[in-house]
Amino acid sequence: MGILGRITGGAIVGSLFFGSISARAVNEPEFVPGEYVVSLKREIGQFNKQDLEVSLGSKIKETIFEDRIVVVQRSMIETAESAVKTLSENPLVRLAEPNYIYRINKTPNDPSFGKLWGLKNIGQSDVRAGGVAGVDINVEKAWDITTGSKDVLVAIIDTGIDYDHPDLKENIWTNQAEANGKPGVDDDNNGIIDDIHGANFVNPKAPTGNPKDDHMHGTHCAGTIGARGDDGLGIVGVNWNVRLMPVKFLGADGSGSLDGALKSIDYATKMGARIMSNSWGGGGESQTLKEAIQRANAAGALFVAAAGNDYSNNDTQPSYPASYNVPNVLAVAAIDNKGQLAAFSNYGKKSVHVAAPGVNVWSSVLNGKYASLSGTSMATPHVSGVAALLASADPSLTNLQLKERLIKTARPLASVREKVSSKGMVDAYAAITNQVLPPDPNDPDNWQFINVNISSLHPYESKSTEAFEVEVKGAKEIALFFAHFETEKNYDRVTVFDRAGNQIAQLSGVNDDTYSPTIPGDYAKIVLTSDDSVQKYGFDIFKVSYR
Repeated sequence: MGILGRITGGAIVGSLFFGSISARAVNEPEFVPGEYVVSLKREIGQFNKQDLEVSLGSKIKETIFEDRIVVVQRSMIETAESAVKTLSENPLVRLAEPNYIYRINKTPNDPSFGKLWGLKNIGQSDVRAGGVAGVDINVEKAWDITTGSKDVLVAIIDTGIDYDHPDLKENIWTNQAEANGKPGVDDDNNGIIDDIHGANFVNPKAPTGNPKDDHMHGTHCAGTIGARGDDGLGIVGVNWNVRLMPVKFLGADGSGSLDGALKSIDYATKMGARIMSNSWGGGGESQTLKEAIQRANAAGALFVAAAGNDYSNNDTQPSYPASYNVPNVLAVAAIDNKGQLAAFSNYGKKSVHVAAPGVNVWSSVLNGKYASLSGTSMATPHVSGVAALLASADPSLTNLQLKERLIKTARPLASVREKVSSKGMVDAYAAITNQVLPPDPNDPDNWQFINVNISSLHPYESKSTEAFEVEVKGAKEIALFFAHFETEKNYDRVTVFDRAGNQIAQLSGVNDDTYSPTIPGDYAKIVLTSDDSVQKYGFDIFKVSYR
């Protein structure tokens, strides 16, 4: 096994494809950890609890006398399979099984639920391409625990919200002091007159109480967070019940100013927002903006922010506000319905925290309609929504505890393992149940590997072709680990083929510490082709994983 050698070949043209596909493994049936239901044989007479515990090697938690059933506890380290086998082999036992958990299957009746691959991915098309089943935020199981709460206030700091949208209006926040006050009067003395449903800072010098969306971006984000659920209409949000506060500083053209952003964050802070969803960015580093976020942190708000859409590394090229080093900032990257990092998404192993669905996301837009949009802007409300759902399930959690929980319980995902600090995507059920999930079995980093030394010229030459082969005898599939990878994006490419000559992937740009997509079989051919403009480093492959 190992390198077969350098070969030469012609230029190869094909589609762009990054990362490796990863899907959630099928879940085992749920049961109470360490608990088993044991049915005793009928011929056994009266029994003493202590003697029976000794005979069964288990602590008896509960007894159902009339059915000769006991519920026992065993070490949670023991596998269910082992425990059931041990108990079943006991001469006193008729049968043994885990103490299964049953839940109401809470699926909303909203007719477009099937379009929301980010909430439930069964491999359906996202309007462009089919996905990989299981690549979603795992919210359906979470809904069996909570569907949200009106006690949780989420500020959508954006272009406003169409608060008359039929799928949103029941969840729009109402400022009771203004709603029950006098028209034209600042009844709650917060500096905004008649801010019944939120505030508008597009003109920071003359803010108003009309945060009606005239773009659609904010309305789309709001739908993902909290479109009313189970109302037989349109879509459903991560939260069926929540309070959505529109805070508008981005105008009809999608842009806004720093002073508008400052006033928006301070308004949301003053009005008690638990979570702030921020699908915007740009501009340089601003100390005053950082201080506004710090004030939000001091008030106990979680600040969820889009990582950016430049396909750049936020660790080395910060993107604000996501890159502010404030404890309550939770930065979000975007993935597609196959579990790949979106081709546009910023990333950062240290500074971007989690990934979430952000490609071809279906949600609400203006005038009661719905549309598909892409961006880290669309990933952010998925995470804001899960944060709100978690806050409804456990109101005692602080903003920093919410952030920590969302990162700790993220589901490991191969394509973002080296791209976000959590190494995975947000998982609603794991967050609510506080579960640290097992490694992604489809991640080549968890496979066996061999060390290799395959490198292009550094830098590679103009208008050149370099080709290499690698083989791992007996492997069913392999993946190449690029320790360093840099080509001129979209112009100089590395193409990977299997033994049959099928193109598996075409990579371009910067892809350090990244695996290729999985290559079926035991062989791969790697071809680098360049044009005559810019010559970059090339690549180094130091490891091939296989199984």
